[in-house]
Amino acid sequence: MIVKDSEKYHIHTLSNGLRVVAVKAEGNVSYIGAMVNAGSRDESADREGLAHFVEHTIFKGTRHRRSCHIAGRMETIGGELNAYTTKEETMIYTNAPAGYAARSFELISDLVKNASFPANEIEKEKEVIVEEIHSYRDSPSDSVYDEFEELIYAGSGLAHNILGTPESVRGLSSADGRGFIDANYTPRNMVIYCADPGDPERNIRLVEKYFGDMTFDSEPLLREAVPAVEVFNETRVRSSHQANCITGCRLFGRGDSRRHALFLLNNYLGGPCMNSRLNMEMRDRRGLVYTVESNVALMSDTGVLLVYYGCDKDAVARCRAIISGELDRLAQSPLSPRAFARVRDQYCGQLIMSGEHRESRAMALAKSLMYYGEIHDIDYTAERIRSLTPEAMQEAAQLIIAGGLSTLSLV
Repeated sequence: MIVKDSEKYHIHTLSNGLRVVAVKAEGNVSYIGAMVNAGSRDESADREGLAHFVEHTIFKGTRHRRSCHIAGRMETIGGELNAYTTKEETMIYTNAPAGYAARSFELISDLVKNASFPANEIEKEKEVIVEEIHSYRDSPSDSVYDEFEELIYAGSGLAHNILGTPESVRGLSSADGRGFIDANYTPRNMVIYCADPGDPERNIRLVEKYFGDMTFDSEPLLREAVPAVEVFNETRVRSSHQANCITGCRLFGRGDSRRHALFLLNNYLGGPCMNSRLNMEMRDRRGLVYTVESNVALMSDTGVLLVYYGCDKDAVARCRAIISGELDRLAQSPLSPRAFARVRDQYCGQLIMSGEHRESRAMALAKSLMYYGEIHDIDYTAERIRSLTPEAMQEAAQLIIAGGLSTLSLV
């Protein structure tokens, strides 16, 4: 039975356990994809970079198609076939003119069910990935994130970077790729999403047609707990002109109800707007940085708040003190009701603006169904943000201060 999560969202679970969410979209573009609840965290220690390797090489051939046929299947109609990998998820998706939903579903199902990882193709793609690894290593503003996470998540599968190392990637095989798919690209571990101008119930029937023969899997995904780490303040020499730094801390996972207060705090502290506290204090008033930004990355069972800043090497300690000072002030006393209302309204306005990005909004359907078992859309989030109090944001700051701020500086 197809269940309506609201008047907009149609949710259905196939007999094999695969979940589907479909919505009738505005416009003339169809957004369709498969989210897999597996990423770099789910690799074995001797196969670092495997999830990302699969994301690249799943397009290199199936039992029915060569790579050139896969590449042209959506592009010849003006559409797109793409994928990305994170530490806990992989997304394979298409964007296409309306009217090609069946083509999208069939192609994605072929990749998931029949990817063959032909040896000649994957050997070439390994070198493409190695070049990607080197490009990140050449950019301290990118690599500092990976190196910070190696420290903050030490002792767990979250510690290593998504790309792996040149050595680990070159050691991967066709059998490794197929084995990762067989273990992780399973109905229970996937969600299919569809935001399309066509009939949602018809699109769900298409999912039944192309994915319904996937084997039922009864075992849930299990992930090892992430061990605690001591607060650190580490400097690594890179001989660069600028110091690239991250200050941050470990927090709770994405299912924690306090996440909304944390998101609001993050936006106020170092979000994308020019009036964020850290941008005002570190750039506008003191001229210490060109860039400062904070973000929250929550996983299934843990997460981090990170503040990135690039500054003169002699200014690292001063910048870190400013970050600590801003969080201390928030932890000591809540914002006034008037100031808090401005912060809250600004964030809710940003949520509305983000809703104009239809591709991201479509992907969010799959993430929400996977992580929460229901749809948490912009209206849902805005309602919870508006229900917050200044004290809730204060408590989020207190949690960060209590956990201790760690810093990694590449100088």
